[in-house]
Amino acid sequence: MLKRRTLLATGAAALTPLALPTIALAQRKKDALVIGLTLEPTGLDPTAKAGAEIAEVVLYTVFETLTKINSDGNVTPLLADSWEVSPDLKTVTFKLRRGVKFQNGEPFNAQSVKFSFDRAAAANSTNKDKRTFTNIATQAVDEHTVVLITKEIEPDLLFLLGQASAIQVEPKTVETNATKPVGTGPYRLDSWSKGSGIVLAKWDGWRNADTVQIRKASFRFISEPAAQTTALLSGDIDLFPHASVSRSLPQFQNDKRFQVVFNASRGKTILAINNKRKPLDDVRVRRAISAAIDRKAVVEAAVDGRGVPIGSHYVPGAPGYVDTTGINPYNVEKAKQLLAEAGVKTPLELELVLPPPPYARQGGELIAAQLAKVGIVAKIQNVEWAQWISGTYGNKNYDLSLILHVEPFDLVNYTKPEYYWGYQSAKFNEVFDKARNAARAADRLRYLGDAQRLLAEDAANVFLFQPQFITVAARNLRGLWKDAPIFVNDIAALSWG
Repeated sequence: MLKRRTLLATGAAALTPLALPTIALAQRKKDALVIGLTLEPTGLDPTAKAGAEIAEVVLYTVFETLTKINSDGNVTPLLADSWEVSPDLKTVTFKLRRGVKFQNGEPFNAQSVKFSFDRAAAANSTNKDKRTFTNIATQAVDEHTVVLITKEIEPDLLFLLGQASAIQVEPKTVETNATKPVGTGPYRLDSWSKGSGIVLAKWDGWRNADTVQIRKASFRFISEPAAQTTALLSGDIDLFPHASVSRSLPQFQNDKRFQVVFNASRGKTILAINNKRKPLDDVRVRRAISAAIDRKAVVEAAVDGRGVPIGSHYVPGAPGYVDTTGINPYNVEKAKQLLAEAGVKTPLELELVLPPPPYARQGGELIAAQLAKVGIVAKIQNVEWAQWISGTYGNKNYDLSLILHVEPFDLVNYTKPEYYWGYQSAKFNEVFDKARNAARAADRLRYLGDAQRLLAEDAANVFLFQPQFITVAARNLRGLWKDAPIFVNDIAALSWG
């Protein structure tokens, strides 16, 4: 509202009463942002459910972690001021940032860190990285000192502690964080209209609130590529990370209102296979499915060619990467032969579950057509994201599913027989443990290469491609991440230029 003295001081207002609000609005710096996302979160507590779409809304905004992962993949302090790692790599001592409070006024301290990590490791924990936290013993030395002792060496621990599963939570609010999240971050939840949008508002009680220029961030959820394009072109959306706009890319590149950023990623797009179901528990059948699929054609269909074929659950650019695309190459006749050797009578009917993202729906159609050529009838079932999380990921109710795994260091999931693809291999576990506990970096990288080859040889899943993400944003939005090692929107670092 304009104050009375402002009106009195502006003589022009008496002559043109409608002009002043226009001038005032023009002079006020823009402080709101509308972000488009493909998927709506099923909840706002990333410790309760899997799904990178939760982190896209709450990580580094509402919730914070001890460490922070940056656009280049480097790790820097966040709630921890500093840390020291012991010579045996099993003990990390953190000095915590002082004067930090949760949004309900409770202090953040060593006791809340211990509570957060002990809760993540508890028997009833639903944290997707529960195994990481069961490897950790947390000791609160004093109010601002925490010691983490790992049973086994975890070379990527500092990175893992910057991910959404490692958020710091306030004990009194954990039961309601899914709908009313309370963290230490620069934003608080303002509103959530299910199926429509989420609004975050700047929290003026944050320790560095004066540096935050975006006061309100609104999230809108748009899964269809055409609708994403329309929303951006109309100005309804200011920023769309990893947008599905490959086919309309020239419109944005030739329009001075926009900036386009091509983000490198550590994501792995896979055709997940339920290893527990027959006949998929037979490695020959899984190899046959892999041989039936032309990865390069899938890249074209799913992401308009913006991806690199992969042969294991690891991508070019990651430490220790080896090229395994030659282990299960595209070979229709080989696929038919493997099915015959496994005693599979065709046509073999399998359920192919596809979540909403365009890469899944577009790529899934082609995969079904390719499988048909070897006698596999992939019956497509399109599901909403909440259904995928509960039915496919949670209840393991599927045969095949096309999905993108975005976390960089997630080979550990193949050591979990309870994970949704149900892969189990004592040999892989042994190799992975050697990689994790290797004292020399060269040995660790060698074991990582062995682990990649084992997954490819076992055809644990069909490993398809590493995607390249496209971010489209308004031209004068500053502070965007160049690459996307994790899915996150660092809104406090953004501003209008």
